[in-house]
Amino acid sequence: MDFSHIVLLVVAGVAAGGVNAVAGGGSLITFPSLIATGLPSVEANVTNSVSVFPGYVSSVFGSRADLAGQGGRVRATLPAAMVGSAAGCALLLLTPARAFEIVVPFLVLGAAGTLAFQERLRGLVGHPRAMSPRRAAVTLQLVVFLGAVYGGYFGAALGVMYVAALALILDEPLKRINAMKNVLSATVGLVTLVVFAAFARVEWGAVAVLAPATVVGGYVGARLARRLPQRVLKHLIVTFGTAIGLVLFYRAFLG
Repeated sequence: MDFSHIVLLVVAGVAAGGVNAVAGGGSLITFPSLIATGLPSVEANVTNSVSVFPGYVSSVFGSRADLAGQGGRVRATLPAAMVGSAAGCALLLLTPARAFEIVVPFLVLGAAGTLAFQERLRGLVGHPRAMSPRRAAVTLQLVVFLGAVYGGYFGAALGVMYVAALALILDEPLKRINAMKNVLSATVGLVTLVVFAAFARVEWGAVAVLAPATVVGGYVGARLARRLPQRVLKHLIVTFGTAIGLVLFYRAFLG
């Protein structure tokens, strides 16, 4: 890497760490940046997944106050997140990516739409308070597992998807849901780091530049998210999720 590549990755890492903490989708900043340095797409995807993990951890630290009282929920969902992300990593390493690339834009746009029309959808599926404890627990495990499979495979906009789905099944303020999302994203990130470090080709020089930058951005972004009014935070997540979905759609069908 030359100096311009290093500068590009530092800027991209800080921006991505902040975006992941506030809304999710920072990989749509770092992944193209890695491509711009000359890495092949699969190697860039793997390197990106490893690089953004420290930023997820710093996001958890920055939003820890909103995790108060959610310890039981976190512990209950960690196994589903770990198994799902391992399955997603296996899909990436063992299967062609084209089919999933076609599906991804619609998943991201659907997640943004789900959050945007959250109250109307609650009227159709029922408010979280109306769910039986068993139904709520099973639905939560399924959402965490499916999100983790996606996160292990590609991961861009994982946070948007998690926030949108969790907001339908958890009777919590969006800030606390966002904190829960940070924990789940960090868990998925840890599994992808271990799997890809062991079985995939990682460009460690790029990781050494990106990872510290995502830590800075993740911590600052998480602190910012805690101070934003709930309506503003929701609009940011919906707007960024929609933009990510359109970018992915362009790349899959028009790029």
